Amino acid sequence: MENQKKKNLNSDEKLSGIERELVLQYLMDGNVPVTLTPVNEEKASDDEQIIHPLASQIFPVALKPEHIKVQKNGKIHLENPPQSVMGFAGKTVRVEFYFNRVGLYFSSLVDKDKKGLFILVPETLNRIKDVEEKTDYDFSAVLFFECNNKKDINTPCVPWEHEDLFSRPVWKSIPLENQKTAKEYLEKFVESAKEKKNAGNGIQLIPVCNYLTFQEEQKVQAIENRVQPLNILYVDHERIVVGSQNKNDNYEVGHEYGLKLCFSIKNSPILSRDIFVTCAVNNVYESEDKSRHCIDFVYTTLQEEDLRYLYEKATKRLFV
Repeated sequence: MENQKKKNLNSDEKLSGIERELVLQYLMDGNVPVTLTPVNEEKASDDEQIIHPLASQIFPVALKPEHIKVQKNGKIHLENPPQSVMGFAGKTVRVEFYFNRVGLYFSSLVDKDKKGLFILVPETLNRIKDVEEKTDYDFSAVLFFECNNKKDINTPCVPWEHEDLFSRPVWKSIPLENQKTAKEYLEKFVESAKEKKNAGNGIQLIPVCNYLTFQEEQKVQAIENRVQPLNILYVDHERIVVGSQNKNDNYEVGHEYGLKLCFSIKNSPILSRDIFVTCAVNNVYESEDKSRHCIDFVYTTLQEEDLRYLYEKATKRLFV
């Protein structure tokens, strides 16, 4: 019976009845962080709601387990919440959390009683839907094995949407509000590069600093801790730099990998070019809170015709 309940929970988009009771008991047992996001709700039909976030300046607020107390009747009291949550009173919020690694959410009004702010759990809960990944990239890559351990890994790498690949990185690509922190990272990385002499001309450090300081909403995913594709931040004829927010990634300096670089020609799925190289971890850069890190790979084997192709694509100059 328990397996059947879990199967239903993982397959249905809406949860009610006994499934809702299981989730409610889970919340009552504690140690469940939740995320609140103020929203506007519009009725699309009798059964469907369209949810829009409020102004883009308003970010989701993560509440630690000690800030919520759940009662059997589905009333969630917010105990000593952060000051930013106090402004949610009278607003509808989207409440997101994980139950057995499955992302769930519901929408409810933040109300007030003599104990303070509270939220009522509705009769129906919803599963967070998987976000479909964009797949029509002109360029992508795959880390397909680790040479040191002879281990197949097949980790996809896709362009980071906030960098323009195969163009010379420029400092103004970093949002103005992040540039002070980015400059501090850059100074630290340049100082280290002077000692180790391993950063080449160092131009790749601009997208590294951009990635490490970029402010982004931390969204609850459909499945907790699912491994995400690596973000390609920079690529040329000598190296490729990728960014990661995966908690369990472990790339050690000196470890070598097999890498496939995939180019589509003239936006055609038929006309394509794949370049196979081996590359070694040259450096790993981490954000202060260790939530993001960047891996700088340098090529260890590269065919001359592929070197020519990458050089001309990255520099817009003929290879001589």
